[in-house]
Amino acid sequence: MNNENNTTPKLGEGLTNNQIVMISIGGVIGAGLFIGSSAAIAKAGPAVILSYALTSLVVFLVMRMLGEMAVMQPDTGSFSTYATKAIGPWAGFSIGWLYWWFWVLVIPVEAIAGAEILHAWFPMFPAWLYALLFVVILSLANLFDVKNFGAFEFWFSLIKVVAILLFIGICSVAVFGFWPLADVSGIANLYQNGGFMPYGFGGILGGILITAFSFFGVEILSIAAAESANPAEKIRKATNLVIYRIILFFVLSIFLAVSLVDWRSTGFREFGTFQYVLMTLNVPGTKLIMDTVVFVAVASCMNAALYTASRMLFSLGARKDAPAMVTELTPKGVPRIAVLLSCAVGLVGCLANYFFPGQVLTFLLSTTGAIALLVYLVIAISQLILRKRCEAENIEMPFKMWLFPWLTWLVIFTILAVLTYMFFSPDYRYETLMSLSVTCVVVVFGIIVNRKKKYALLKQY
Repeated sequence: MNNENNTTPKLGEGLTNNQIVMISIGGVIGAGLFIGSSAAIAKAGPAVILSYALTSLVVFLVMRMLGEMAVMQPDTGSFSTYATKAIGPWAGFSIGWLYWWFWVLVIPVEAIAGAEILHAWFPMFPAWLYALLFVVILSLANLFDVKNFGAFEFWFSLIKVVAILLFIGICSVAVFGFWPLADVSGIANLYQNGGFMPYGFGGILGGILITAFSFFGVEILSIAAAESANPAEKIRKATNLVIYRIILFFVLSIFLAVSLVDWRSTGFREFGTFQYVLMTLNVPGTKLIMDTVVFVAVASCMNAALYTASRMLFSLGARKDAPAMVTELTPKGVPRIAVLLSCAVGLVGCLANYFFPGQVLTFLLSTTGAIALLVYLVIAISQLILRKRCEAENIEMPFKMWLFPWLTWLVIFTILAVLTYMFFSPDYRYETLMSLSVTCVVVVFGIIVNRKKKYALLKQY
């Protein structure tokens, strides 16, 4: 798995150890946990704990597989590069462009969400202006030095981690009956109000379909680590800690939420999970606190989206799957054109939302509904193939996936089962069909581009 392309432009190594650690700790925490988890609770009831636990396990195994490949070859293209080596150039092309497409559409979504919060705080300016400033400021931060991305993400992640730990601390005190501001204690809500599994196993699966997308982004670590010194060691350490972070931040916090509050409460959907629980506990200034935390989570996600989209586009250009100009670097080693192009698409998405509210952007977002699962599927298949190659060639691997190939096959079948369920479920069929349609188009382009590259090489000889 050694890198065969010695002509690839070299990105800077500006991310520090502390920044990588904090990105790996807080990068997975987004607005989906603070607000979106309410939809999963409504779908599964208290059994949403199992939804988060099972999803956590699958994501952890996927990260272990990605870590195995990334330690062998740290690369800013991450799983897209590994898919090229394992499955073929068309696969690396396809999953790389789909991943870029996902993250450039995250940019306007987060910009609009952040703008709405700012507009509520400072209504003297229109929301579209805040969205524009949001994109421009974070784009400039990403444009000049990767240290800027690292610095922003360090503080964003620190704030999110502190918020989660405070939430867990407050709720733990309340569960044991020592919270002085509200008469709430115990875990009776887990088994009263319809039981622990009011919707059976179907509810747990429905919760998994929602929670799965809350975890998407944890793989950014393998991309960011490539822009630091000694990336293989950082990837190894961070991958080993993934499961503990996920259990602490997701499973424990949701367990406490559904223990303290009746899962049927409409307040979950109206205010978001964390805000409603803190309101129930009569925590002073809950709305301002949670608006601030959600704003930070939105800014963090947008910062990561700009970074990730630009690095994947750079990697595609380095492999000649995108125009060569996207590999142009600043003196600090930042892919300037890749950042600007990703920013431009994000701005177009923002404008589309304000000129055609609820139409263009909603349609575009429907094309990303299954991309997260497709990325995880490609990671698992790539690891399966590359691991077998390494074993056939007696290549020593410093970091291995456990119980190979059985756990790898289990993950593959699990993801395929979830995709099949989404395809036949009325609630998810449209997004799944749209995602698969876009995937088919990209795959066709990937095959055409690959054939043209092969033809060009044959002409040289």
